[in-house]
Amino acid sequence: MASTLLLALVFVIDLIAFGLAVAAEQRRSTATVGSNGKESYCVYDKDIATGLGVGSFLFLLLGQILIMVASRCLCCGKAMKPSGSRAWAVVLFITCWVFFLIAEVCLLAGSVRNAYHTKYKNLLDNPPSCATLRKGVFGAGAAFVFLTAVVSELYYVSYSKAARDEKPNNYGRDTGVRMGNL
Repeated sequence: MASTLLLALVFVIDLIAFGLAVAAEQRRSTATVGSNGKESYCVYDKDIATGLGVGSFLFLLLGQILIMVASRCLCCGKAMKPSGSRAWAVVLFITCWVFFLIAEVCLLAGSVRNAYHTKYKNLLDNPPSCATLRKGVFGAGAAFVFLTAVVSELYYVSYSKAARDEKPNNYGRDTGVRMGNL
């Protein structure tokens, strides 16, 4: 029951992170060249994509922390016996962290680059080059947020199954050899 609630909570958190990343991609800053007669400068629109990207970064981080705390990060708990579920849990654990790191880098780099506005003024006839974020950075972050969400859910299910398969060796009948009084 508790694991189902955890999976649902992490799913909702990852869904929010995905939605924020998609919104950040749609609301990237754009720039136009302005002029006051003798000099040209860059004029940027509102910078909401940076906040959306940081919000997505934080929600994804929260979801990853919840999954890792619940599973004791796979390495801090007691050792599990070899099984197919444990093997899948290890593979999905590594994949989850790779996808998570790529998503976080995309979201953080996109947020930082989107917040960067050139203050360049051009006194010559050439218009200034106004730096903006390339299209697709937040989109790539959103794609890896989705992959992280799917793989982390699968990881937790595999981990739970491997942990559930751990039963103490209970010998219900006589082991065969008894040591008598010497």
